[in-house]
Amino acid sequence: MERDSFECVSSLDGIDEEEIQHDHQFESLLKSRNNVVPPAPSRSTSVHELLECPVCTNSMYPPIHQCQNGHTLCSTCKTRVHNRCPTCRQELGDIRCLALEKVAESLELPCKYGFLGCTEIFPYYSKLEHEAQCSFRPYNCPYAGSECPVVGDIPFLVAHLRDDHKVDTHVGCTFNHRYVKSNPREVENATWMLTVFNCFGHYFCLHFEAFLIGIAPVYMGFLRFMGDEIEAQNFSYSLEVGANGRKLMWEGTPRSIRDNHRKVRDSHDGLIIQRNIALFFSGGDRKELKLRVTGRIWKEQQNPDGGVCIPNICS
Repeated sequence: MERDSFECVSSLDGIDEEEIQHDHQFESLLKSRNNVVPPAPSRSTSVHELLECPVCTNSMYPPIHQCQNGHTLCSTCKTRVHNRCPTCRQELGDIRCLALEKVAESLELPCKYGFLGCTEIFPYYSKLEHEAQCSFRPYNCPYAGSECPVVGDIPFLVAHLRDDHKVDTHVGCTFNHRYVKSNPREVENATWMLTVFNCFGHYFCLHFEAFLIGIAPVYMGFLRFMGDEIEAQNFSYSLEVGANGRKLMWEGTPRSIRDNHRKVRDSHDGLIIQRNIALFFSGGDRKELKLRVTGRIWKEQQNPDGGVCIPNICS
């Protein structure tokens, strides 16, 4: 996918400030950032260690397989080792370790995201289901234009975006971006992540993309909330573009970064500008894109008297 050929000039109302499968990587990154080892979840004696697959080190769930010598491993790794025991190299066959599966039913274990703040404890076979939806589970890096494998909590990802992806971070709830592109007709698929905003004590990602809807080239701007879906519902935002006495405006709720940027884009949940309209707004001979997009973020507050949400505009 083509990247960054826009010149973006921004003026803001504030001042500058500096999927679950990657949990082990995130913990190691936390160690290097804080020089502190996150506390590991407590284990139910050595039984829990017996339930750890010797190949992938993940907890094993039925069916748990074993070789004739009693060595166990998970069903996923059974195919990866070509039906050979990784410990003694004997053929695995289709022997189930029913005793270990039964023992697992009696265990209660803490959520593996305890080092991020989750204090829940679950029966062994319910733990995996919880962890898939745990509100403390790490977020994927929201950077657009590349499949970044980094995961982490929000403060960690903000620092990662700033230091590793060189994304600008600003304090403020209003923004004014100008996009300049000399040959816009040559760009039909491009992704840019322009800015992270610190507003109302939360972080938001502003995206701008060029892509095709069918055969029609369009530009799209949208905002994502760095947090969970439920909390994102407390905020609203608007985007506006226009010139020559005309304007287009979008108003909506930011999507959580739990939804990757491609999912948001493909749902068309944002300000969509057809290329011919964008060039009309650009003026001149319509051979150069000069597009100014303004916007603001506000928080919906509950009116204690009437029960109606009223906007709280960030100053």
